[in-house]
Amino acid sequence: MKKMPDLMEAIFDACYLIFDLIAGILFFVYSKGNPLFILYGVLTLTLCGGDAFHLVPRIKRAVYGTNDKIKRQLGIGLQVSSITMTVFYIILLFIWKLTFPTLQAPLWVEAMIWISAIIRIVVCFLPQNNWTSEGNRKLSVIRNAVFAVTGIGVILLYAISGNMYDLHMNRMVAAIIISFGCYIPVTLWSKTKPKIGLLMIPKTCAYMWVIVMGLQLLF
Repeated sequence: MKKMPDLMEAIFDACYLIFDLIAGILFFVYSKGNPLFILYGVLTLTLCGGDAFHLVPRIKRAVYGTNDKIKRQLGIGLQVSSITMTVFYIILLFIWKLTFPTLQAPLWVEAMIWISAIIRIVVCFLPQNNWTSEGNRKLSVIRNAVFAVTGIGVILLYAISGNMYDLHMNRMVAAIIISFGCYIPVTLWSKTKPKIGLLMIPKTCAYMWVIVMGLQLLF
């Protein structure tokens, strides 16, 4: 029997993916060759493509119910989205550089972002993660602790630039903090307390806010 909350989540996930896809196309169509907006397009489609690997199986599970094939797809999707989310923050670093060309990123902050991102991607590829089965709590804690370091590095950059050029890109700090504030409890406790999984909705909204900031610059 299909549960209404699951169906509502499926509708939300589908709307989110469609929003990302349309936004990504808009960036490319209206960029007029501007590297900043081309990069925003890449950022948006990276987010959409990576999350689709995880969300499409969730949508199928809500509509058709679960089975071993969907469980495997969810595990692989989680691995793919974990990697693409890390790439997402690397792209945000380059977006910061193009948005604020007169600023120089502190070397230690840039090193912090790159090193932590590379470590997380390497950890995500380890077979010990057991993505398609029971998972690995120890590696989950490690990869998400490292991911938090990546996020803090990007937060520092947007805090440094503040409201420079009156672009209000300091709001990126709030969006990233909200996304991590919602994401980390889910990764740590959602298996024992499934209702915590609802925090993925405000986390997703925070990522949509990041895309909206780019659209506001574009238009």
